[in-house]
Amino acid sequence: MSRGWISNTFRGDRVIWALVALFMFYSLLAVYSASASLAYTKFGGDTTYFFRTQLVMLIIGLVIIVVIHRLDYKIYYSLAGLFLIGSVVLLILTLLVGVRINEATRWIVIPGTGFRLQSSDLAKVALIIYLAKTLAQPQHDLKNFREVSKYFMIPVAVVCFLILTENLSTAIMIFGISLMLLFVGRVPLKFLLAYLGLAIVALLLFALVISVIWPHNNRVEVWKHRIENYFSKGEDTQEDDYQIVQAKIAIATGGLIGKAPGKSTQRNMLPQSNSDFIFAIIIEEYGLLFGAIPVILAYMVLLFRGIAIARKCVTAFPAFLVIGLTLIIVVQAMINMLVATGLMPVTGQTLPMISWGRTSVLVMSFSIGAILGVSRYIQEQDKKEAASVDASADEIDEKITEPANA
Repeated sequence: MSRGWISNTFRGDRVIWALVALFMFYSLLAVYSASASLAYTKFGGDTTYFFRTQLVMLIIGLVIIVVIHRLDYKIYYSLAGLFLIGSVVLLILTLLVGVRINEATRWIVIPGTGFRLQSSDLAKVALIIYLAKTLAQPQHDLKNFREVSKYFMIPVAVVCFLILTENLSTAIMIFGISLMLLFVGRVPLKFLLAYLGLAIVALLLFALVISVIWPHNNRVEVWKHRIENYFSKGEDTQEDDYQIVQAKIAIATGGLIGKAPGKSTQRNMLPQSNSDFIFAIIIEEYGLLFGAIPVILAYMVLLFRGIAIARKCVTAFPAFLVIGLTLIIVVQAMINMLVATGLMPVTGQTLPMISWGRTSVLVMSFSIGAILGVSRYIQEQDKKEAASVDASADEIDEKITEPANA
């Protein structure tokens, strides 16, 4: 395998490529260790089931990254509207005919494949692409509250509402990321605060209406239960959140250097040890020094590299696209880690590119591929400009040396 082939295949920001490799390394180690016992119980003694499925998904994800990063980012600009409409249709279909798992309808099955697609993962990326395009269009007056509401906040509200009914944490996360991107896009802060206030009021009214119409067995009861459990932490009662308690034990027993790979004991106690709480298992086995700190730093480096790429963009759309997609990955990672450490109520957010998953891995791979695609384009433009400067310099040298030769 020649070095030229590698550099030609994996273009763009090399630091981000290194982070992709790091995420996949931690993912395979942690998923195998965290899920071995569960796989043995559920799949007739096959301890490698989750490891094998994650390996397949990561390979597919790597292919997606390679393919997407070679595409022209302008394609997303042209298809932004279609992406948003398609994601809204998928969200509606999920509510109507989706699969209900763990008392929530968040997945839709692709006919003939058995593959479950989490439509909210697709919707958040589609919304970011739409917002990036709309922010980049000069005809929109960002100082006009009515226009900002019409072209920006109504699409955000529609997507968040369709997700809200079954997945509050994802809806809040998408709404928050959207406000961050609009702030970067220079929408006035007073507008954003107004939207935030309206969203809080709308959420409270929605919860009140649902509680009145369906007083039992509704999602509002789940939200209330999780919040109550979070604020009652530390009390030795049955109301304590079982998963948070087990995650804290894993983190506390991991210490600085961890118990060593494969030596986790809390993986047998945590129901979501290979997905929502995989960060706790990483700390238990690898400790703060070799588990928590490298993973946290990796996401922080990704954030800084995303900002650096956006600053190099000469046009608005790719800059907003990179910022938005980077925020999706980093914010979700921070939420997952805050939940695992008990600093937030349980949300159900996975750790991007590390947790066991399917739709999440594919969507995050697309996001990383698009970010790398913009960085690849910037590098190619820099090379063309450098070549042009060199050519101009050679022409000047020839003109200077011609009289002397004559």
